[in-house]
Amino acid sequence: MDQDTVKEQHEIQTEAQRKQLPTAGPGPGPGPGPGPEPGPGPGPGPGPEPGPEPGPGPGPGPGPSCESFGSNESMDKLIDFKGGPSTDPCLEGVDGSSGAEPDSIFTVNIMMREMVSQFRRESEQKAAAPGEVPCDVCTGTKVKALKSCLDCVFSYCETHLEPHLTASRLRRHQLVEPVENLETRMCPKHSKPLELFCQSDQTCVCLMCSVLEHKSHQLVPLREECEEKKVELEKTDAYLQQMIQKRREKLEEIRESVRIRKDAADRGKAEGVEMFTALMELVQRGLKELMESMEEKQEAEEKEAEGLIKELEEEISELMKRSSEVEQLSRSEDHLHLLQHFCSLKAPPATKDWTEVMVRPSSYEETVLRAVAQLEDTLSDKMMKMKMKMMQQFAVDVTLDPLTAHPNLVLSDDGKQVYHSDEEKKLPDNKERFSECSCVLGKQSFSSGRFYFEVQVKGKTKWTLGVVKESINRKGDISLTPENGLWIVAFIDGNVYTAHEDLPVILHLKCVPEKVGVFVDYEEGVVSFYDVDAAALIYSFTHCCFTHKIHPFFCPRNNDGGKNSSPLIICPVNQSE
Repeated sequence: MDQDTVKEQHEIQTEAQRKQLPTAGPGPGPGPGPGPEPGPGPGPGPGPEPGPEPGPGPGPGPGPSCESFGSNESMDKLIDFKGGPSTDPCLEGVDGSSGAEPDSIFTVNIMMREMVSQFRRESEQKAAAPGEVPCDVCTGTKVKALKSCLDCVFSYCETHLEPHLTASRLRRHQLVEPVENLETRMCPKHSKPLELFCQSDQTCVCLMCSVLEHKSHQLVPLREECEEKKVELEKTDAYLQQMIQKRREKLEEIRESVRIRKDAADRGKAEGVEMFTALMELVQRGLKELMESMEEKQEAEEKEAEGLIKELEEEISELMKRSSEVEQLSRSEDHLHLLQHFCSLKAPPATKDWTEVMVRPSSYEETVLRAVAQLEDTLSDKMMKMKMKMMQQFAVDVTLDPLTAHPNLVLSDDGKQVYHSDEEKKLPDNKERFSECSCVLGKQSFSSGRFYFEVQVKGKTKWTLGVVKESINRKGDISLTPENGLWIVAFIDGNVYTAHEDLPVILHLKCVPEKVGVFVDYEEGVVSFYDVDAAALIYSFTHCCFTHKIHPFFCPRNNDGGKNSSPLIICPVNQSE
């Protein structure tokens, strides 16, 4: 803003303030009229007449400003004028010492009241609160700005905005809602308001820029560019809302995962307490049985020893009695008496041969070891049953997929049974169907988590079960190894169980399973097979690397002339006791 404009604005504001805050009245010149413009007063003469005291001229004299008055108390004194003598120059003539007319006196008093009221209104205005734009003109308390002027680069309160609303030159200025840092709305090079947008340089420019540096550029009004930018912002907001929605969904997913994990942790804790409580009960029961057994053994041994001791004591007593009789007889002088009793006393009394009688210390260590071994078997059996119960919680409903079944396989209507037929059906050779291996997959696929299913193999002389990756070769010979995406266990020739690792592993089972359970932990890379009825582990594949979807795998093997005609049956899972 140039110096002429600043000077002009200052003059207009000063004039407006004088109109808004009227002075105390004219000087004691010849014209008694208090009007702001010089002219003939209400006196008889059209020109200036000498007054009682020399005045400055026909124009308005400089009256006191708001700052010339002190406290509100002094204002009250002026307002409370009752017509008594006064030394206040604004009220001169009220006591008759001046030639002023009463009407002019009361006019002065009314003007003073208005000025005081204005002063009070200004003093009652509150300071701008934090975050509010303050008035740049207020010298004392910074009052909240009502508007900002882009031409003046100032923010004005209600009082200081008045010139912009009354003065014709200032009314042309561009007023906006109060903003801080008005200098950012001005061209730093030309000190003019930024009114245009240069689409070539993507920057705001002033009118001077439009005819100088940006003369050949594509320029549009700010409003027009803002409309386009608003459209872009709407698209951006729509994208942001989409991102927010996705993140909210992810947030709910994570919260649900946390809830599931918490439930799993609570369930695991409860199961752990149940398992350890059961194990401790087994241990305590085993300990009690061991103590009772050892006490019974100890009592029996003590009773046996007491019997031997009693028997020995009786024999000793009898022998001591015989010894006394023999000694008396040997001292007898009666030859006839000695000879008569010699034969009866010569032979020793009938006693037990104690040579072979041995009382050896008992070995309680063997008893303890046998009890511990028995407890270990019991605990192992109990733990396996508990493990089976835990795995069965992840039971899934598996059905056979007819689109994958070999033409020689016969599936039940419910998709739960399959057996091999010597008659090959004519079926479409779709890409999902096995053409060489007489097997079928489950419809369900799994790519995470844990799952468990059970298959009845009772009455079969051969079978193959497990899981395979979805991309397994279905049109040629299959190498049944984990490297090729198969994790399976097989029963062949009626007595051989094998796990198909890279090299087959022969399995030695205590009993022939009639129902096989298959458990998979995708994340841990574990595939385990169990004898359900015996609650015994058959085999576990560990460190499996699952990178694809996996399906349950069923192969009933060939019919073998009717010897292997029994079907594989997917059974409902019943929780183990």
